[in-house]
Amino acid sequence: MKPRIVTTHRIHPDTLALLETAAEVISNQSDSTMSREEVLLRTNDADGMMVFMPDSIDADFLSACPNLKVIGAALKGYDNFDVEACTRHGIWFTIVPDLLTSPTAELTIGLLLSITRNMLQGDNYIRSRQFNGWTPRFYGTGLTGKTAGIIGMGAVGRAVAKRLAAFDMQIQYTDPQPLPQESERAWNASRTSLDQLLATSDFIIPMLPMSSDTHHTINARALDRMKPGAYLVNACRGSIVDERAVVHALRTGHLGGYAADVFEMEEWARPDRPHSIPDELLDPALPTFFTPHLGSAVKSVRMEIEREAALSILEALQGRIPRGAVNHVGAGR
Repeated sequence: MKPRIVTTHRIHPDTLALLETAAEVISNQSDSTMSREEVLLRTNDADGMMVFMPDSIDADFLSACPNLKVIGAALKGYDNFDVEACTRHGIWFTIVPDLLTSPTAELTIGLLLSITRNMLQGDNYIRSRQFNGWTPRFYGTGLTGKTAGIIGMGAVGRAVAKRLAAFDMQIQYTDPQPLPQESERAWNASRTSLDQLLATSDFIIPMLPMSSDTHHTINARALDRMKPGAYLVNACRGSIVDERAVVHALRTGHLGGYAADVFEMEEWARPDRPHSIPDELLDPALPTFFTPHLGSAVKSVRMEIEREAALSILEALQGRIPRGAVNHVGAGR
């Protein structure tokens, strides 16, 4: 009999066909996230599964799936998956570590341009049929000559710095590890403390992984330390930013604007996560610009991410060490 693979969210037909070459596939081809109970019902006799950001796997889930040998995650950050429990149960856990960097960096630049140049307001103005030709309105903030502060210089942080350098900007960054000197020269970048970065940057761009140490890095205190009128752009993880504190800073005018692609409600591993975006943050009177988690939403990229996750699942089911594995298991259970 062929092994059984469950995919928890919709995948492209090519990915589905790839998996079906070697397995029976039970795929959620809808646009909805299934409940934990429904996922368990489909997975309790599965050999492999492909998971996505809204999913969360813990030891209790794994105990209910005795045949499971591999979980292939079509993502990079995996704090909502208990990898240690996977290892104890003899289950490979794999990620796709490097395909999200460029599209996330590109979207970050788009968020920054949109919020600082009033693009949403301009689009709404056109659509309202009020535009009859040029008039002096919607003045924003240019990037040239300004200072961007990047918190975290991992792969995405470096990709953002490289792109912002083309705008003739000064780059400040904070990270435990300094950049190579040649990168600092090429990107006009300098390493500094978090407090100095907050106080002197025109645009603040956190690029941090989610952990207990990074939760609410941008909180009320951090916002108070920012340069008056500075802009905040979040395309990394929702809970890096305290959304309630952002609302207050926007209302007082201390924060010039907030653009985000990610939100606290998406942190499935947080038992206290909010279950919706705060109504106050969606107030149209506030200077904000939002996108619905589009960081990796480039068709060719998403297809390649799915393909890599699918190949890792097939490799594990063939008894090989799968690509992208973040743990190591022996002969399994």
